[in-house]
Amino acid sequence: MVKKTKKNKMWGGRFASGPSSLTEEMNASVHFDYRLYEEDIEVSIVHARMLGKQKIISTKEANLIISGLRKIRKEFDNGNFSLDKSLEDIHMNIERKLENKIGKTANKLHTARSRNDQVATDLRMYLRKQCYLIFELLKTLQEHLVTQAEKHYDTIMPGFTHMQIAQPITLGHHFLAYVEMLERDKSRFKDCVKRLNENPLGAGALAGTSFPIDRKITTKELNFSKPMGNSIDAVSSRDFVMETLSFVAISASHLSRLSEEIVIWVSDGYNFIELPDKLSTGSSIMPQKKNPDIAELIRGKTGRILGALMSIFVIMKALPLAYSKDLQEDKELTFDALDNFIISLKSMIAIIHSLKPNKKSLALAAGRNFSTATDLSDWLTFSLKIPFRVSHKITGEIVKHCEDSNIKLHEIDLDTLQSYDKRITGDVFKVLDLESSVKNKTSEGGTSPNNVKKSAIKWKKKLAHENL
Repeated sequence: MVKKTKKNKMWGGRFASGPSSLTEEMNASVHFDYRLYEEDIEVSIVHARMLGKQKIISTKEANLIISGLRKIRKEFDNGNFSLDKSLEDIHMNIERKLENKIGKTANKLHTARSRNDQVATDLRMYLRKQCYLIFELLKTLQEHLVTQAEKHYDTIMPGFTHMQIAQPITLGHHFLAYVEMLERDKSRFKDCVKRLNENPLGAGALAGTSFPIDRKITTKELNFSKPMGNSIDAVSSRDFVMETLSFVAISASHLSRLSEEIVIWVSDGYNFIELPDKLSTGSSIMPQKKNPDIAELIRGKTGRILGALMSIFVIMKALPLAYSKDLQEDKELTFDALDNFIISLKSMIAIIHSLKPNKKSLALAAGRNFSTATDLSDWLTFSLKIPFRVSHKITGEIVKHCEDSNIKLHEIDLDTLQSYDKRITGDVFKVLDLESSVKNKTSEGGTSPNNVKKSAIKWKKKLAHENL
C-alpha cells in the first residue's frame, strides 16, 4: 500500500494531501544535485543582493538572507550539513535551512525567481567550472606528452596502418600526435564556455517576472557574459549540456585510443613500454600477472561517457517548450560523465608521466615487415626519375624477393637490385636503414628527429603561457 505524507510546504497549497512516498522517491533529486550547493548558494546570494538593490525586499532583509546563506555555505564546506531527502532537491534543502537560521525572512528569497531558472543557472555555472578544470587537465596531459616527446625525439619505433607495421617513425612524433588532438579538445571546451556562459536567472518559470529585477546585476556578479534573451529558452534549453558532453565524449575517445595503444604496448607480444607497479594490478590466481587495468578502465569509461551523451540527446529530442520534469534527468548522467572523464584524465596524466619506453623492442619492431620499402620507392622516383607508380611496382617485386629469400630489405645485394633496374646504385642503401628513413622525413609535420625536437620545444613554450 502506498503511504501518504504531509502536504509539501513548497507547493502544497493547491493539494488536499501530500505526495505518496512513491511520488516523493521518484521526484527527489537531492541525492545527486547536492553537488550544486556551491553554485546554488552563490546564485541565491547574488539574487538576494539584487532584490535589495531594486527595493523588492529591504536592504536589511537582503543582508540577513546573505548572512544566513554564508553560514550554510560553511556548514557544507565543513561537512556538517545534513540533507533532508523529503525536501526533493538541494534548493529546498538550503531554503529550509535558511528559514531555520533566520526565520520567516527566508521565504522572501524566492521572490522573482523559479526553481526552473535557478537550476538552469546553477548547472551552467557548474559546467563552466568543470570546463575550466578539464582545460587545465588537458593542458597538463599535453605537457607530460611533450616532455616524453622531447626526451624521445629520436627514439625509433614502428608506425602502423591497419595495425600492420608500415613505416619507421619516432616515439616523440607519436606522442605529439596526441598533443595535437588534445589541443583541439581544449579549443572545443574554450569555445563551449562562450555559449554556456549566458545567464538564465530572471527568466522565472518560463515567462519572466513582473517584479522590477535587474538582470544585468546578477549577470555581472555571477560572471556571465550576458543575460539570456528569451525566458522560455532560458529555462528549457539544455544544448549547453549536450554540447559539453559532446566535447567530453570526443576527448574521451582520444584518451581511449591512447589507452588502447598502452594496453597493446605493454603486452608480451610488443613489450614497447613498461608501466610502474603503482599503475598496474595483479591477478587473484596468476601470481606472475601485471595488468594495465588503469588504461583498460579509461577505455571502458569512455563507453559510459558515450552512453551519457546519447541519453541526453534522447531526453531532449521530443520535449516541447518550456520546462518539463524530464530535465531533472540531465544532471545525474552529466555528473557521472564528468566524474569519469576527469578521473580518466588524471589517470592518463599519471601513466604518461611514469611510462618507460623499451628502446630495443621498439627498434626491433620498426625494422620488421620491410618498413623502409616506401623509402626505396621514393629513392627510385627521386634519384632515377622513375614514375612513382612504376617505382611502387618495382619495389613490390623486390620486397617479394626478400620475403621469399627470408632476408631483410637492407640485406639484399646490389646485383639483385640492379636486376630490377640497372640504373640502381649503391647509394640506395643510404635510405634503407631505419635511422635514414626517419631522418629524411623532413616535410612539415614529418617524423624526422629534428622536426620532432623543434615541435616539442614550440609546444613547451606555447603551453607555458596558455590559459583559458
